[in-house]
Amino acid sequence: MPILAFNNLSVKSIGIYTHILVFLMFCLLVSCSKDEKNNTDAAVPSNLVVEVTIPNPDLGIINVQASANNTTQYSLHIGSADQPVETNKTGTFEYEFTEPGTFEIKVRAYGASGKYISVVKQVVIIDNDPVTITDGYITPMAHAGYNLVWNDEFDGNALNTQFWSYETGGGGWGNNELQFYRQENTTVDGGLLTIEARKESYQGRNYTSSRLITRNKKTFTYGRVDIRALLPEGQGIWPALWMLGNNITTVGWPACGEIDIMEMVGGSGREKQVHGTLHWDFNGHTYTGGTYTKPSGIFADEYHVFTIIWDENAIKWLVNDLQFHVIDITAAHMTEFHAPQFFIFNVAVGGNWPGSPNDATVFPQQMKVDYIRVFQKN
Repeated sequence: MPILAFNNLSVKSIGIYTHILVFLMFCLLVSCSKDEKNNTDAAVPSNLVVEVTIPNPDLGIINVQASANNTTQYSLHIGSADQPVETNKTGTFEYEFTEPGTFEIKVRAYGASGKYISVVKQVVIIDNDPVTITDGYITPMAHAGYNLVWNDEFDGNALNTQFWSYETGGGGWGNNELQFYRQENTTVDGGLLTIEARKESYQGRNYTSSRLITRNKKTFTYGRVDIRALLPEGQGIWPALWMLGNNITTVGWPACGEIDIMEMVGGSGREKQVHGTLHWDFNGHTYTGGTYTKPSGIFADEYHVFTIIWDENAIKWLVNDLQFHVIDITAAHMTEFHAPQFFIFNVAVGGNWPGSPNDATVFPQQMKVDYIRVFQKN
């Protein structure tokens, strides 16, 4: 009997205990789920609000205030950089841009879980002190022993197509360049020719610019050439003022010869230098040249005059009438430099020499030319 009673009681008890256990388990599951949900909510940030103020756009300083729920820290990022420029727990930041332009900033809010949410904003910094046409070096309209045989002062409001033609297209231009050259990136106004490099998608390219030539219109053999220009700046920006042999379509390059009056390769530490170079065919492509380095500042600070003095014996390179390089061209294998050459003005973006733009490169970039003057001996 006791055993039967025990068994009956045990069976009944087991049934009761089972219901209780199931109920307790249900309660525990509900409780755990609720706690886990609360823990998850507390670990993930939400409702991120970012306010950006620019007390003075000319100074380049911005103030950023971020706020969010469930946040342990905030970080400020410039451009697409994953590395923050500053991290703190308050969401209050101050950052100074050293160049004018349009910039992207990103604020991240992190939760205890390590997860984050982000907000992206754009800010515009104005150049309060633009370089004017009167800033920098100027050369005269006459040089002793020379006559002025051609010049373009870029007066009026359009490019003089009696002198210049547009070369258009992408394809890298032999240097893996990134831009598409188009007419729309050239303007003439206020006595200046402006070639503008832009970051924009066009014909499968991510950048646009312009390339101007005087081929079959204005060609010269020997003389003094003065070009007054204000150069652009930035990693991946490659302005050039140069010449090619007018017979390039028949003999090709480098057999036509190339005279680089000025090339500047944008990027940190390189914008204070310009290069003057010759390229020609001597059992294959060969070249030589020299470099001028400014004692202070960069070539985007003011206008400079880039000059070559070219005669039967040599080509000399000058910046602001200071000679920095000379090459003897009397060798028999340098006949390319005793034949007519035409001018090319362009601003390339990217390529083998400068490399690609980065997050610090500000667009648009402009090369402005005040004049080109060609003198030949009396």
